[in-house]
Amino acid sequence: MRESEKNNLWEWIKSILVAVLLALLIRAFIVEVFLVEGRSMLPTLDDGERLLVSKIQYYYRKPEIGEIVVFKATENKDYIKRVIAGAGDEVLVDRDGVYVNGRKLVEPYITEEHKEPYGPVIVPEDTVFVLGDNRNNSLDSRNPYVGFVSLDRIKGKAMFVFWPIKRMRLLSHGEGKLHD
Repeated sequence: MRESEKNNLWEWIKSILVAVLLALLIRAFIVEVFLVEGRSMLPTLDDGERLLVSKIQYYYRKPEIGEIVVFKATENKDYIKRVIAGAGDEVLVDRDGVYVNGRKLVEPYITEEHKEPYGPVIVPEDTVFVLGDNRNNSLDSRNPYVGFVSLDRIKGKAMFVFWPIKRMRLLSHGEGKLHD
């Protein structure tokens, strides 16, 4: 192999290594792809949709009420749910809605009434209380298997659905406000 061919090969190898390193850094610290599995977030998110999850904002702030987050449920499984309350908040799920600190949440994304009441409970320090939008078909903070989600298990905020292309959209996090 000639010297110029060796130099070209070495340049290609360096370029590929840099690209792989950048991709790994981006995935580790900035954004990750997530596959929605199941129907616990209907009608907001559907089974099989792929979305981008931003990791950046939770380096400098805690998740806020109404945000859709991805978190580590088990060693091999991530869940996606909506943040309902943070540390110190009292949560009550009643047949007519969700109450945080005695104030009813406005939840336009809910399509059916709750079947099972829950609480009241106080959200412990450094955790959040999460629910799926499809409340009657969701494994969420009401279930001891999931419980309160510690902040260090949260991977990021769901931002953008990119697949399937016909359902591509930005996700709105403005919902879930409290009645005055």
